[in-house]
Amino acid sequence: MPDHPADLIEIHRVSFGYDSSRTILNDVSLRFARGKVTAILGGSGCGKTTLLRLIAGVHPATKGELRFDGERIDAADRAQLFRLRRRLGMLFQFGALFTDLTVFDNVAFPLREHTDLPEPMIRDIVLMKLNAVGLRGAAPLRIAQVSGGMARRIALARAIALDPELIMYDEPFAGLDPISMGVAANLIRKLNDTTGATSLIVSHDVQECFAICDYAYLLSTQGQVVAHGTAAELRASEHPEVRQFIGGLPDGPVRFHYPAPPLAEDLGLAA
Repeated sequence: MPDHPADLIEIHRVSFGYDSSRTILNDVSLRFARGKVTAILGGSGCGKTTLLRLIAGVHPATKGELRFDGERIDAADRAQLFRLRRRLGMLFQFGALFTDLTVFDNVAFPLREHTDLPEPMIRDIVLMKLNAVGLRGAAPLRIAQVSGGMARRIALARAIALDPELIMYDEPFAGLDPISMGVAANLIRKLNDTTGATSLIVSHDVQECFAICDYAYLLSTQGQVVAHGTAAELRASEHPEVRQFIGGLPDGPVRFHYPAPPLAEDLGLAA
């Protein structure tokens, strides 16, 4: 295997479930090209966020293997995980900000935790990252003093604080107004192009992702890859599940209701 394979992340026939009663990811294989923006799309519960957790080594795969820059990820190897996580940034779905710290200290946290940089340099980096997301003026505020949309942008600034090789965005557009959403999307694309980072975006926002991604995967509710390709290729797909998801159609192969007995049976009204 070459020292630096073209795909920064390789996922080969991976299956995973939090318990034996339900499989979240079912024999999925994906490849994330180095230096590209890749979107991971799909309905709620299809395993998008779980996939990011497996890449970060939070959980071990039940079957299959994951590779980061050609190195197999071993969730039981704490030394390896600490080394690999130093190379990635993560925007969590709900921000995961430290509520007892200021905006400034939240963004400074990974710099203080993983580097020996002097405080004046940390200050300059933090202010530049906050400026990139339009919140340099909010640096002294407490997290309780900012809106939900601002909190999401603060979390983005923290995710890019270390200029990581891999940036994973879990629902980066949730809770943002249309202006902030457009700014965030353009920032993700610009960061990727200027730093050469590899970006993985988990999102329900099809149009925003299609506007900035180089490639996309669509996962089904059964935890399998339904389709993959460029935005143009997915838009042109005739696959029923792809058409339903991209078009936001209520009728199609994806059902709204989670599998359950008939309502009358559950209510004790069955004849």
